[in-house]
Amino acid sequence: MRAFLCHKYGEAQDMKVEEVPAPKMTAGNVRIAIKAAGVNFADTLIIKGEYQVRPPFPFAPGMEVAGEVIEVAPEVSKYKVGDRVMAMTGHGGFATEAVTNADNLIKIPEKMAYTDAAGFPSVYGTSHVGLVHKLKLQAGETLLVHGAAGGVGLSAVEIGKKLGATVIAAAGGPEKLKVARQHGADYLINYRTEDIRERVKQMTNGRGADAVFDPVGGSAFDATLRCTTQRGRILIVGFASGTIPQIPANIILVKNITVIGYYWGAHRKLDPGLVKSSFDELIAWYTAGDLKPHVSYTFDLEDAAKAMNKLTSRKSTGKVVLTMEG
Repeated sequence: MRAFLCHKYGEAQDMKVEEVPAPKMTAGNVRIAIKAAGVNFADTLIIKGEYQVRPPFPFAPGMEVAGEVIEVAPEVSKYKVGDRVMAMTGHGGFATEAVTNADNLIKIPEKMAYTDAAGFPSVYGTSHVGLVHKLKLQAGETLLVHGAAGGVGLSAVEIGKKLGATVIAAAGGPEKLKVARQHGADYLINYRTEDIRERVKQMTNGRGADAVFDPVGGSAFDATLRCTTQRGRILIVGFASGTIPQIPANIILVKNITVIGYYWGAHRKLDPGLVKSSFDELIAWYTAGDLKPHVSYTFDLEDAAKAMNKLTSRKSTGKVVLTMEG
């Protein structure tokens, strides 16, 4: 099989696709012929040794895949050869095959393209659990979404609208905001030319946002503290800006703000039942046409470095996906 291998921590351009032995089948696992793999910010960190998970060398990045089941361990009964699935692999997805635990798999509808499925689990899973179970977003509330044209931000816009919220999308530039509007955003804020705090206040008649979904951090978070309503909630999802904000506790105290730390990956172990029920609802919404995954770029496996650089250059919207058919 072919895999995009990391032999030492470094940059994507230092890696290449190599022929390697297929992973061995072990108890409780399923072998997938990978058709497509989602590219995530975490993949750019794991190859530098900057992610919370550090696989042994050599390894392939790639935490989410879609493909066809081609082998099943004897004790696995939920899946069979030929099933179309998506899966969270943690790493190893930038390859033509993967072996992963059956609990990591989700069957996909026949009408879902592999490219859509490959980019579905991490962003929609993160946003659904975050908005429904962590922020407890209610119909009629105002939701501010930072990084609203990125993979996780765009899925938060869609899910926020599905839950009945008024969604304010913040992103960098008119083209990115256009994508957010197409996916349901009610109001738009251009980071580059507009003041987040002032615009949110204008859009909410001075009240502020009830809930904030923040995968960006940095100055966006600083502005968020000052445009969140009394008793508002802020969900910290990540730090795509590269800057981890320092939270002034006095503002949280005076405004009675709840700031919630959130790492979706941990919930897959902490509460697998919650994650399963989350995906059941997401697949139902997708089948009903309520969710429309947005893939802005696809690359062949051999161009995995270009795909990762496209993501880090912030020139993509929605998802970047690798395909393995070449």
